[in-house]
Amino acid sequence: MNIRFTAKGITCKGCADIIKSQAKEAKASHIEIDVATGKGTVEFDEKETSTKRIFASIEKKGYECIEGWPEKPGTKPGYAWVLIFLGILIVVYFIYTSYSDIGLPSLSPQISYALLFAVGLLTGFHCIAMCGGFVLGYTAKDRQEGRNSYMSHLKYGMGKILSYTIIGALFGLLGSIIAFTPKMRGIAGIIAGIFLLLFGLRMLNVFPTLGKLGFRTAPFITRRLYGKSPIVIGLLNGLMIACGPLQAVYLMAAASGSMLEGAKLLFIFALGTLPVMLGFAYLTSYVTARLNQSLLKASGVIVMVMGLIMVNNGLVLTGTGYDVGSMVVASEVPNFGAEPDLAEKGYQEIRMEVLASGWNPDRFILKKGVPVRWIIDGKEITGCNNAIIVPQLGLEFKIKQGEQIIEFTPPEKGVIPWSCWMGMIHGQFIVVEGGSDQTVALTQTPTLSRQGGCGCKA
Repeated sequence: MNIRFTAKGITCKGCADIIKSQAKEAKASHIEIDVATGKGTVEFDEKETSTKRIFASIEKKGYECIEGWPEKPGTKPGYAWVLIFLGILIVVYFIYTSYSDIGLPSLSPQISYALLFAVGLLTGFHCIAMCGGFVLGYTAKDRQEGRNSYMSHLKYGMGKILSYTIIGALFGLLGSIIAFTPKMRGIAGIIAGIFLLLFGLRMLNVFPTLGKLGFRTAPFITRRLYGKSPIVIGLLNGLMIACGPLQAVYLMAAASGSMLEGAKLLFIFALGTLPVMLGFAYLTSYVTARLNQSLLKASGVIVMVMGLIMVNNGLVLTGTGYDVGSMVVASEVPNFGAEPDLAEKGYQEIRMEVLASGWNPDRFILKKGVPVRWIIDGKEITGCNNAIIVPQLGLEFKIKQGEQIIEFTPPEKGVIPWSCWMGMIHGQFIVVEGGSDQTVALTQTPTLSRQGGCGCKA
């Protein structure tokens, strides 16, 4: 017998492989499924099995199966849902920035680590479908041999964290080798951010064709995982690249351009996946296929937010002035009042403190064509704020403990964005025509950097 069916909850090619495996386990003779649409066909002998048995086997892994091919399977939220969500996000942001001094948050570790842990936690339900069979395998073996599984779970968790952390460090190292200049780092960040947006959309299943985006785990890796010790299974988990969220975080690690930062990102993500993964024997009875899909969609929204922030940080590093902070500041320039004071020797003097929480202040009003002496007092230097780049002026320098002076001349009117070397802590120079009444002396009113520090240690 040959029937058509639709599977919901597919986010990657690995999901399709799991569905095929479960169907064959339920005595299906042949099964085909399209990752993008969720449409599939299954052949089976009615004397050996049934549609109900095959669907039940697939649904054990958290997917939902319905017989037939609906006109638009898996797209119930529709394009309008995402457009409305993004529209509300943009409107709320611009209304908020109009009445406050808080800009778009950077993807600093305080923010990215919390978001990554949340993505890992939600992705853990997807891990149950992808890797749950391996965990069940060593758990069953422990029971047969009369052993408690606590030590096996610990070994699996250690192996998984170690594997993710090492691979994250390698991606960060690769990013540091490829991204030589701030502009190249910015472009890498923008590309990674766009991929995160695409992965998020794929997890939301809004554009079914995005289901084909990504990589597939080599079959020999999957085969070798069965029957191995827990620590080996955990170590090889890092190579399960069919996982969409994992691919996205690997891209983030590469875009960070830092071996240490790449390792940190994957370490936090791996930690987030473990609670659900190790407790799934108790959780699977409570987590329905519909709830699993909802959790994956929530994870997709967080991934999209991270993608937007990464694109913005990348734009800061390129120095184009098209990042959100620079555009907001540029729109406020006509409302500024008094001019900055000039020093007696005919140059503009501005002072700034470097703190663990960011720059203080982080915006300065400057006159076009008048030399500037930028006095920087390095008080609390960390691994993130230890260097500043100003792409438009070709400046890139290390921060020293105590005071140092950087000299330059603003060449033209407009907003000149600058940031830490990672693009996480932002600042702006607002350059105006000399003798105009369009500016406000922000340099005389210290304010802590809106983004806050990155949390790195010196």
